[in-house]
Amino acid sequence: MSLQDIKDQINQEIAKIRFGEDPGELYEPMRYIMQLGGKRMRPCLTLLGHYLFEDDPRKALRPAIGVEVFHNFTLMHDDIMDKAPLRRGKPTVHTQWNENIAILSGDVMLIQAYHLMMEVDTDILKPVVNAFGKCATEVCEGQQFDMNFEQLRQISEQDYLDMIMLKTAVLLGFSLELGGLIARASEDNLQNLREFGIHLGIGFQLKDDLLDVYGDASKFGKMVGGDIVANKKTFLLTKALEIAYGSDKEELVGWLNRNEANPQEKVQAVTQIYNKLCIREHTLEAMNTFFEGAFEKLDAVEAAPERKEVLRTFAQQIIDREK
Repeated sequence: MSLQDIKDQINQEIAKIRFGEDPGELYEPMRYIMQLGGKRMRPCLTLLGHYLFEDDPRKALRPAIGVEVFHNFTLMHDDIMDKAPLRRGKPTVHTQWNENIAILSGDVMLIQAYHLMMEVDTDILKPVVNAFGKCATEVCEGQQFDMNFEQLRQISEQDYLDMIMLKTAVLLGFSLELGGLIARASEDNLQNLREFGIHLGIGFQLKDDLLDVYGDASKFGKMVGGDIVANKKTFLLTKALEIAYGSDKEELVGWLNRNEANPQEKVQAVTQIYNKLCIREHTLEAMNTFFEGAFEKLDAVEAAPERKEVLRTFAQQIIDREK
């Protein structure tokens, strides 16, 4: 099975889904956000986790789509909280319709995600629902921590890593665990898959933080430096506030406290402080530590080497991405 085969199956299955028709204001936003595309990383991980142990992906396909529906539900609600105007270059759901519609449509997406997730054999239904419920709760916890951090002047590096583990990484871990559950993998294998995904997810978010400052604008797909302009607490900012002192600390805090500043000037000034403090190198070191930890967990999974290689290749694509 090739990675392209997996992506094709996922997109074909998503195109088949009929969420509902009436009232249109409830269901059209669901179709809209699902058709915006995206990396489809999470359902791919579910099918790749399943492929480690079984050939036929059909048993895992609908639950894998459930993971993608849940992910898009979180994006729909996150966009409301962040008052984001765009998602993947298109108007967000609450912008295209309104906030009330986006909230209600998102609620139905969560319900639909559970329905898709429950399309598994009866003997594994409870473990699947329990694992999904735990993951969904942790994602919400991560979002709340992220919002809490917006009100704080400074947070610790560990606080930030714990937050992104919940908000981003646990869903990657669950995606892989789900594939293993459907294939009846052992508990040790499930744990290694889950931890592989969590390590990969933390590294993925650190890479995202890094690209926002040091990415190629022509490839990144959004304005480089957007996190700096928004004073968003990223690994880079958290690390800089932790190690900066003297005039560097004063200048950095000064930029954070300016209510009105030229965006380009602010990005350039803060980036120069990051360069002086070697923040790029600190971020790369942390990111690579998590990626290395991910592959150690994959190595520990008891599956055929050639099957693990397909998952390893997909993970390497995530690591090497430039957008």
